[in-house]
Amino acid sequence: MADTGTTRTLRNAIQRSGYYPELVAEGIEFAVGAEAIKSWFVHQETTLDVETVRRHVTVLALTPTRLIVGHTDEHSADEDNPVAYATTSTESIALSRISTVVLSRTVADPARYEVGAPPTELVLTVGWGAVSRLDLEPATCGDPNCEADHGYTGSVTADDLSVRVSEAGDGRETVAEMLVFATALSAAVGTR
Repeated sequence: MADTGTTRTLRNAIQRSGYYPELVAEGIEFAVGAEAIKSWFVHQETTLDVETVRRHVTVLALTPTRLIVGHTDEHSADEDNPVAYATTSTESIALSRISTVVLSRTVADPARYEVGAPPTELVLTVGWGAVSRLDLEPATCGDPNCEADHGYTGSVTADDLSVRVSEAGDGRETVAEMLVFATALSAAVGTR
């Protein structure tokens, strides 16, 4: 990974997350290789699973040619593993393969919205054709009394990556960081 100011700020963000920073950073560095990082985003999620607290971190890194998606999860000790362990994976997607970048923004009090006001929530969805979601429902003809079988209707949605952040849950700074990353990713995909 080329040592640039952006690379150093990514390493600092991974360190601040406090979530196995050496393991997470190493996985991203292997995937990025010698390329420079143009933009990045780090998102840590904590979930409660009955008796267990589970942590997950997603790291997104944009290079001149690729989107790197890294995921790291921790797992509790179990009958097969006497000590806790973590799994980390990275996926490298050529920018030319990315077909959609969707950024959904939620703003408070839209009647008083002013240009440039920060959103309170963001959902970034990126599609490149690896995973699709199929939503089906019974088709109808519009006649409420019709009992005929009209088959099914539905839609296929690219759903390779979806990351949600909110001011209430993640903080204003995290929302701002995701907005910067999503803008850079959208611009990079738009030039391909």
